[in-house]
Amino acid sequence: MFKRLLLGALLLFVAFLAYEWLTFPDVSRLAKEPPKSTAFMEQRREQLREAGQDDTIHYTFVPYDRISPYLRRAVLVAEDDSFYEHNGIDVKGMQEAIEKDWKKKKLAHGGSTITQQLAKNLYLSPSRNPLRKLKEFFIARALEEHLTKKRILELYLNVVEMGERVYGAEAAAHFYFQKRASELTPSQAALLAGCLPNPRVMDPAGPNRRLRGRQKMILSRMRRWGYLFEKEVLTEKKKPEEPAPPTDTALEQTPPTDTATPAEPSDTTETTETTGTTETTGTTETVEPSEPPATQ
Repeated sequence: MFKRLLLGALLLFVAFLAYEWLTFPDVSRLAKEPPKSTAFMEQRREQLREAGQDDTIHYTFVPYDRISPYLRRAVLVAEDDSFYEHNGIDVKGMQEAIEKDWKKKKLAHGGSTITQQLAKNLYLSPSRNPLRKLKEFFIARALEEHLTKKRILELYLNVVEMGERVYGAEAAAHFYFQKRASELTPSQAALLAGCLPNPRVMDPAGPNRRLRGRQKMILSRMRRWGYLFEKEVLTEKKKPEEPAPPTDTALEQTPPTDTATPAEPSDTTETTETTGTTETTGTTETVEPSEPPATQ
């Protein structure tokens, strides 16, 4: 009897693996083709139809260079500040999320990277069950294998939910500010980035106290990290130049020394972040920063 049960369980497991393999999405197509819709969009449409409501949603795909660099930076500092350093999975972030969930005895912190969030939005559901998280893991790894970081960020900014029926940067810019995504200011970009954890609760159309607090926090991080942040991480890191080999005379006169590392530029202001407030010492700091030339 036990052997039959074991054999049946094994057959079910093999059937499950076969189904997952056959239905695994072809993410390589996303390298050139923008998605016409996503799993999240279709689920929302179905919910609206079941409620007897119009199922119209706002979604317009635009190229990377037509999305404000302020929004690109705001989303990075708010959602995944190690985006350009990991391979789709932030192991440290996941460990911290698991520890927080364990203390609170519930699944509240996902620890998901932008790549994982994109995988979930495109193909899965908001569910936190282990099987869904496992599939999210493998899809995220496939996205990283077939797409560039720039393309992953471009896709994410175009499909992520930014409010009720509003998906992506272009639709959000039109819906909330009556402008294009490329024209968003730092303050507007921080507001949209701040709503991402729960855009239906933290609605950019009527920002609550929590959203305003996140907006200030994101603006503070953008200032502290500098407006060249995105340019630096998008540009391939150059290997440090090796010093020219010393001459015989130089070797005789002075011992070899290490090449000095250029000093990093220091901020003119020190910013201390607290929940919902920004404290500044040294000089007065406004919430709306000056807008330097946009970087690509």
